[in-house]
Amino acid sequence: MYYVPDGTEVCGFYECEDCDSRFLNIRIVPRMVCPYCGKAVDMEIGPDDETPVEREAAKLLQTVEGEDVEKYDTLLSLAVTGGDYSWI
Repeated sequence: MYYVPDGTEVCGFYECEDCDSRFLNIRIVPRMVCPYCGKAVDMEIGPDDETPVEREAAKLLQTVEGEDVEKYDTLLSLAVTGGDYSWI
């Protein structure tokens, strides 16, 4: 599998509001930082700099369970590779 490890029974299906990417993640939370456009916060700031804030732009669309996890994972993987399924 591309997005989640083999044997995953439950995962979340997310869509980012900023970059419109869709992905699966084994963490199921209402919102999370997008792995594609979200940036890790650099905590090494100076005394005059503002404290950076992570933007949780990826919203949970649905919880995927059982056999659907593998189906969603395969479909998203094919979409990313442009239909080249020879690597799966």
